[in-house]
Amino acid sequence: MTSQPGPPDQPVVVFTGLPGTGKSTMADRTAIQLGAPAFSGDWLMGSLKPAAAQLAQLDRDAYSRMYHSLLGGLMTRQLLLGQSAVLDCLVTEAVVDEWRSTAIAHGAELRIVECVCSDTAVHRSRVEGRVRGIPGWHEIDWPHVERMRGEFPALTGERLTLDAVATVDRNFRRVCAYLDPGNRSGR
Repeated sequence: MTSQPGPPDQPVVVFTGLPGTGKSTMADRTAIQLGAPAFSGDWLMGSLKPAAAQLAQLDRDAYSRMYHSLLGGLMTRQLLLGQSAVLDCLVTEAVVDEWRSTAIAHGAELRIVECVCSDTAVHRSRVEGRVRGIPGWHEIDWPHVERMRGEFPALTGERLTLDAVATVDRNFRRVCAYLDPGNRSGR
């Protein structure tokens, strides 16, 4: 006799923010800490390179819907298994609301961590100085970040905000405190 999976012991955690703000670093460290899979929007879309010609025909809105639908599907699958997940992607308030409803429907909690960089010069140097090497995915330049800033405004709902000018270790300690079941204040 098998039992149905219950809600995950840990929350689903979404790391969001512009490129170069440290969200992938924090998502990967958090996934390791939680023992949960990390799903990255960039890696997911890079894996679709064989369909690049078809994807290029999508307008920005359709592409964004597909991106969020794929990530939301992976999150839902984990929830159906009674497991947590970490998502590394850009989101809007509408996506957060949808994913939060899905998490709640599965007895889980959705926690949002927004990564920012308050120093424009530092942010730009982080973007221009990195090579991520994601198969099938392009490297990001500063004009791309500026375009994304217009498409994905800062969130306004409950979340933890991390500033990339702080050390990775300091920011990770803040994430761990935020995810501590005894800390429900959201900060």
